[in-house]
Amino acid sequence: MKVMIRRNAAGELSVYVPKKDLEEPIVSQEKPELWGGVVTLANGWELSLPAMAADTALPVTVEARRLSGD
Repeated sequence: MKVMIRRNAAGELSVYVPKKDLEEPIVSQEKPELWGGVVTLANGWELSLPAMAADTALPVTVEARRLSGD
């Protein structure tokens, strides 16, 4: 699914899912550089993110795969 990842003024990362009109903060991430790992959203969803350069500019739209959550 297409998701947009962005960082707010406080430096917190969040994910926006346009098809669900859902925005949730990222509460944990498998890798410190974010890319190529799994992130967990505040609502319990786990998303697998594609491998990208660690210095990828945000906001960015990527193709993520949903692993779990309701």
